Amino acid sequence: MEKSNMHIILSAAISIDGKIATRTNDSKLSSKEDIIRLHKLRSKIDAILIGKNTLVHDDPLLTVRYAKGKNPIRIVLDSKGTISINSRIIKTSNQIPTIIAVSKKISKLNLLKLKKMPVEIIIAGENSVNLKLLLKKLAAKKIQTILVEGGGTVNWEFIKNNLFNELIITLSPYIIGGKDAISFVEGKGFSKISNSPNLKLKSIQRLKNYLVVNYIKV
Repeated sequence: MEKSNMHIILSAAISIDGKIATRTNDSKLSSKEDIIRLHKLRSKIDAILIGKNTLVHDDPLLTVRYAKGKNPIRIVLDSKGTISINSRIIKTSNQIPTIIAVSKKISKLNLLKLKKMPVEIIIAGENSVNLKLLLKKLAAKKIQTILVEGGGTVNWEFIKNNLFNELIITLSPYIIGGKDAISFVEGKGFSKISNSPNLKLKSIQRLKNYLVVNYIKV
């Protein structure tokens, strides 16, 4: 990333055909060994980030449970501040630092609702969350490493804006198919292969029937 010491890792488990979930949002692609690996990684970073869609579909905790270490700060991109008070992240936000990133589009009612929760609210962007502005504000809080476990739309925003340093992808032995199944990267996509970020293979790790592929941006 330009003029920043922040290190951003995009992380996901994908099928052989590049999907992160089926058309019915079944996303259980990781093995037990891969989940342990992921939780070890979580324990070493400052913050973990997801988008609102991932929260709605998966209702994750985003904590470290299968390894020793601290829980990262949890960041949810939620432009309009519509996060449910019944989500597991909100229910545990009095125990684990949680940031809800919203835009100026948030209604007064939703902002008031968030202010009653034990979360930190960061306003960044006009109609949607401006990632560059958000990252500046996170850097000011001494957050230096972020693990992005967002959905395809969030991944595209980070890639499109050149806001990542590393990819850690688990290739799972499944084929999902379907135009409505969610891909690792959604969005509009690049029109030319030459526009794609230049990546260098750092390592390949085999976990039984799975491959963990690590690329760094050069």
